[in-house]
Amino acid sequence: MLKIFKASQITAEEIVSARDLSYADVESGVKELICDVRANGDAAVRKYTLRFDKADVADFKVSDGEISLALERTGAEFIRILERAAKNIERFHAAQLRKDFKLDYDGITVGQRFLPVESAGIYVPGGTARYPSSVLMNAVPARLAGVKNIIMCTPPSSDGSIPDNILAAAKVAGVNAVYKIGGAQAIAAMAYGTESIPKVDKIAGPGNVYVATAKKLVQGAAGIDMIAGPSEILVIADKYANPEWVAADLLSQAEHDKLASAILLTDDLALAEKCAEAVERRVKKLPRREIAEASLEANGKIIVTENLVDAARLADEIAPEHLELAVRDSEELLKKIRNAGSVFLGYYTPEATGDYMAGANHTLPTGGTARFSSPLGVDDFIKKSQFIRFTPESLDSYAGDIAAFARAEGLTAHAESVEVRVNE
Repeated sequence: MLKIFKASQITAEEIVSARDLSYADVESGVKELICDVRANGDAAVRKYTLRFDKADVADFKVSDGEISLALERTGAEFIRILERAAKNIERFHAAQLRKDFKLDYDGITVGQRFLPVESAGIYVPGGTARYPSSVLMNAVPARLAGVKNIIMCTPPSSDGSIPDNILAAAKVAGVNAVYKIGGAQAIAAMAYGTESIPKVDKIAGPGNVYVATAKKLVQGAAGIDMIAGPSEILVIADKYANPEWVAADLLSQAEHDKLASAILLTDDLALAEKCAEAVERRVKKLPRREIAEASLEANGKIIVTENLVDAARLADEIAPEHLELAVRDSEELLKKIRNAGSVFLGYYTPEATGDYMAGANHTLPTGGTARFSSPLGVDDFIKKSQFIRFTPESLDSYAGDIAAFARAEGLTAHAESVEVRVNE
């Protein structure tokens, strides 16, 4: 199932070729849907909710009574787990908060303010699995940033309900309102607003190809966090790694969906063979076996490198969403890594620790975008605003240079806007 290659037999481009997804085949349909929602509001959203989710929803907003009932049915133990996870997420993201600054020089005052967006929309997907962890990972940073109004959209079941644990997570995370809407129609509704759903300034959260395409198309009407693709894990393991543990970690991403990728890099052929055997044995016991097997068949690989430095170099070219360093000196190897969404250090840090409890965000750049993109965080819900002040004396001192600069660019009125103040 998992094929073993020597590093000399395969390139980074061949390793990741399966993740080069094209949205062109769905873009025209999503664009039509967005235009419909923008023009017809709730009526269009209701139509698409019935078509795609088989739910005839009269009132999109989840009531206080529904949330209270969900909390009761969820139970105290899972609420405790949610609160523990939320506390760690708060700890991590509180360290990201930035302070305004002001500088004074030559009679000039310049500065920058960090201001939260007024409103944010969190999208939580439905599909083959529901993720209350995604509620926490998206909403907690928004709340810490100071966003006043956080709404959430998530697909309803055919009976119009939302899973209890999703509503419980929304309550714990501080979401202000939850709406029973999924898919591209939810993104359009949050970007443009309808009679029931308020327009937001920023949209965050993962989704399928239709959601990703909708986020791409509405960008500008609202900000977005990123265009997220299928989940990825890359494990670098040395000869001391436990093959059963490595196999379990590869499967933890393969079970997400059939497009997910699970890759192992190791400098030890014996470990590679043991891991391949363990994966094949363990996958047969998974409830989501069909999904995991399809993922491994299409996108799973084991590559044997000459050494761990070569493995790190190859990992950097791949720029994975999740990178596990299952090696003895993981912190030393980390120094050789520049491109990864989130890095998990040592033998006792499976990727699942980051999904739920570590506190670092699990909404991460995929598809190689870790080369230039970052995990979701407080900054995604903050905008920067500058301010500048010149005194009469400082303007007089700089006027000649400013005017000369402006005229060099052919902008006479720019120059005159300064000169008129100092030459009178």
